[in-house]
Amino acid sequence: MLELDRIYQADAFDMFPHIDDGSIDLVICDGPYGITTNKWDRIDNIQEYNLELIRIFSEKLKEGGGLYLFGKPNCIDFVDYRPFLNLRSKIIWYQPSRLAQGRLKYTNNYDIICYFIKGDKPEIFDLDAIRVPQLVELDHRMRCERVPSVRNGKYGKTKFNGNGKNPGDVWGDIKQLTYKSKELVSRDALNTIQKPEQLIERLVRASSKENDLVLDPFSGVGTCPVVCKRLRRHFIGIEQDACFVDAGNNRLQKTENDMMGMLF
Repeated sequence: MLELDRIYQADAFDMFPHIDDGSIDLVICDGPYGITTNKWDRIDNIQEYNLELIRIFSEKLKEGGGLYLFGKPNCIDFVDYRPFLNLRSKIIWYQPSRLAQGRLKYTNNYDIICYFIKGDKPEIFDLDAIRVPQLVELDHRMRCERVPSVRNGKYGKTKFNGNGKNPGDVWGDIKQLTYKSKELVSRDALNTIQKPEQLIERLVRASSKENDLVLDPFSGVGTCPVVCKRLRRHFIGIEQDACFVDAGNNRLQKTENDMMGMLF
């Protein structure tokens, strides 16, 4: 088994054999999309590529463990992932601020985050950790709850919660980074590589608990490891680019210093 809580400079596929089967609680996979001219993104068939990742992750995950796989709308189309993992949701990460440059078709304004689990039931889905504000008027919500299927039926557990609601599968409340974002590490990482910490934090909070082990096979500039460090999860990060690994380690050191400062 690999040493925990570090980012390895390596090709993910070279490292997978060194990770014990059934040892991972959660995978956050923000890898190639197969749509840009960047060297790391040149994938002949993104669907087959993702299917191979899903197969590998199914071996590494514990029963009930989760996988969040980032991609474009067709990232898992035309492949049969069912022998390996159970697709629970396709989350739409909606970005209306993207440049609308399409001339012959509608511009793509969202990414997909495919949420899989190993087995029939997630080991953990902590809804209370990721609730978002209720948007409907309370009077209307209460009228809805008076219908028999909610008051006395199988939907009784969906009643109004003062702490907020399930964020659903369309997320427009977390904005993508811009050149002015304080957490942006490098312009080279904008949009295609670096995701907002808030986005990764929602995934980690929902599908893991303290001391769980999170695998991030395409770490980029270290956003997922930083979030795991702050939320007291263990992690294995893998990234090919040496400059990005250095950036990730610098962020980890700063996070550790900030956490130590809070104790004193």
